[in-house]
Amino acid sequence: MIDSLTLTNFKPFKNQTLSFKPLTLLSGLNSTGKSSVLQALLLLRQSHKKGLLAQKGLVLNGDLINIGTAKDAIFEGAYKQDYTGFEIIWQNGIKGTWKFKYEEDIENQEEDIGTNFLTLDSAPVEDSIYQLSLFNQEFHYIEAERIGPRNFNKMSYDKVQIGKALGDKCEYTVHFLAANAKTDIFHTQLSHPNVKSSVPQYYDPETPSLALIDQVEAWMGEISPGTRINIKPNSDMDLVNIRYFYGDSKFYRATNVGFGITYTLPIIVAVLASKHDTIILVENPEAHLHPKGQSKIGEFLALAASCGVQVVIETHSDHILNGIRLAVHGGKLKPEDVQLHYFQRKEQQGQAFTEVVSPHIDADGRIDEWPDGFFDQAEKDLFELL
Repeated sequence: MIDSLTLTNFKPFKNQTLSFKPLTLLSGLNSTGKSSVLQALLLLRQSHKKGLLAQKGLVLNGDLINIGTAKDAIFEGAYKQDYTGFEIIWQNGIKGTWKFKYEEDIENQEEDIGTNFLTLDSAPVEDSIYQLSLFNQEFHYIEAERIGPRNFNKMSYDKVQIGKALGDKCEYTVHFLAANAKTDIFHTQLSHPNVKSSVPQYYDPETPSLALIDQVEAWMGEISPGTRINIKPNSDMDLVNIRYFYGDSKFYRATNVGFGITYTLPIIVAVLASKHDTIILVENPEAHLHPKGQSKIGEFLALAASCGVQVVIETHSDHILNGIRLAVHGGKLKPEDVQLHYFQRKEQQGQAFTEVVSPHIDADGRIDEWPDGFFDQAEKDLFELL
């Protein structure tokens, strides 16, 4: 797992070190730097996947993330001679440091590829670092703008069967679920207590099913009670169809059951299909969910972190936070395995910068400090009403 990340002259950060735990939650007002933390990790992975990080540099635009030009990536107050850099320390003590330089004169060269690239300006890191989960197949990114409900979903043998991935926008989630439907989940701790087997002939009725499809259905029931899943691949057309039903009801298209179901599906699939030391980055897990569903997803992600999966969440939802607090309060996740970071914008001598406050959570789920703006809007509104 990642233990810490240091950002130097990157976007709103002059120099910022952030601690990571099995579950790390990033919160704050809009445009304060939460996404920039995830973007740093994604830029490293993206550049490695293109075969350029080790010797060449940082690719700013690609399948995972699009930053824009080099000027967009660099801290506004940086000097010409300053470098942009990332340093990651993993829990096993391995450290990777990447420094990149930016030549300002390339801005004047129209359509120059250099404007979308930062050149490596440090010694290459150890090759063993590129075997870790940030760079290998044990990685999932559930971005904020993931694919919405579709009558038919794409299939990809490349991405799913070989890459073990859900797709850059989770567009292959249904194909992934179809391909691994009868595969047992890796962590029995994640088994839902009310799971039902959809293929009873393969299981002892007295033994709960660990099949991925059954576990996904059971956890989906926490969001929308009674939800069952029907998947029908059409390999001739490289398409797969997912429909939902409730008890003995008819089948409903994904487009007729609401965005919340489709947006939640990749989170549940990614968690249940993850091995130990997998990294999952999740943006806005609360999207399109009612408050109870948000709280349950918070608990579910906390449970994943207790199984050795590293979860990094960017959220604006107090219900997600409270779901995590409930998991800690219930003894499902140790308080020392939770890291909270709150991002707030400050200004000094006319220069805007981001300050990070990191509250702590105790074994009862209580938080030791609540800086202004840290999930306190409901309380402020109620006070105003009273």
